[in-house]
Amino acid sequence: MPPFFDGNNFNEWKIKMTSFIQCIDYDLWDVVVSDPKLPKSKVRYDENDRELLRLNAKVKHIIYYSLSYNIFESISLCSSANKIWNKLMSHGDRRIKKQ
Repeated sequence: MPPFFDGNNFNEWKIKMTSFIQCIDYDLWDVVVSDPKLPKSKVRYDENDRELLRLNAKVKHIIYYSLSYNIFESISLCSSANKIWNKLMSHGDRRIKKQ
């Protein structure tokens, strides 16, 4: 079960979540940090593209289930795990600087 984030203890969640994703499959972490681009047309997808889609869907699922409803709402329109992660990092870092 992924570590839960309710808006508190961001740094702790960030460290635990990074470790959680990496220990499941380091390829998942690569998808989070690299945001691989795919051809626009599904007709042009090859096996590597499908694998990237599968990894992206899997890590998005992991991140979604680690978030409270309010935080989920703030990232729910993000199209990739990388965009979700970057938005969470941006918001979390701003909150920490305010404290």
